[in-house]
Amino acid sequence: MSDRTIIDWPAWTESPAGKYVLGWEQEQLDRVVSNIFGYHALQLGLPQLDALRENRMSCRGLVLDAASATSAPYTVPGAEPLPALPRSGALHAPAGRSTVWCDHLDLPFEAQSVDLIVMPHTLEFTSNPHRLLREAERVLMPEGQLLIVGFNSLSLWGARQSAAKVTGHPFLPAREDLIAFTRLKDWIKLLGFELERGRFGCYRPPLATEKWLGRYAFMEAAGDRWWPIFGAIYMVSAIKRVRGMRLVGKVKVKKPALAASLAPAATTPSPTRNKDS
Repeated sequence: MSDRTIIDWPAWTESPAGKYVLGWEQEQLDRVVSNIFGYHALQLGLPQLDALRENRMSCRGLVLDAASATSAPYTVPGAEPLPALPRSGALHAPAGRSTVWCDHLDLPFEAQSVDLIVMPHTLEFTSNPHRLLREAERVLMPEGQLLIVGFNSLSLWGARQSAAKVTGHPFLPAREDLIAFTRLKDWIKLLGFELERGRFGCYRPPLATEKWLGRYAFMEAAGDRWWPIFGAIYMVSAIKRVRGMRLVGKVKVKKPALAASLAPAATTPSPTRNKDS
């Protein structure tokens, strides 16, 4: 894990830029998860976002990384370090849901037991994103769905974050480097997922004040039409496909068609000639 300065997530989500991003993400997730059905749904990380709010599955849980809760505190440039959260800290799932503290790279769930997994910026806070994707693939049922939300490196926000490597003042709260959308697509395809849809959003420049973000509100409609792949945020929806899987049901046996039998051609007797003629 990088030892560079890390922006604290809770503090950033209360900033104008953070509210702008979480507002768009919440709207998109509410629309998508409402049409996904099953029995078990999980949200990995980011308790500041209620990714399963509109989902109607009976068992919904928030899975938080125990290592991040007991590790060194996050720091904000120019501010005092925030205390580390205890394992039984104040972060809890919304009412009616359970909270699970565990290692995201070793999920304590049986294979093929979950219908939906939502990972809001989870890959950007893990030291091994490919292993985390393998864990998600393991616990998902066949035809289960995976939703991934992340910062788009091919955007103005990604460019500003890249420049932070030189200045030492990051703009986005990511522990690891941002994952390009094209790279993420390759990873999920290698794991047997089928990309269902991709969505981009948040086209305003990376500005820190609400006043300046409001002045560029016109870029939302323009960006969605003219440069859609350069939004600051992407949301990927993928379905776990299992090769060789068939629907089990009543087998209908078709009777083999009988070959047409050969019949001798009918011969017509030739007309007898009148002997007297």
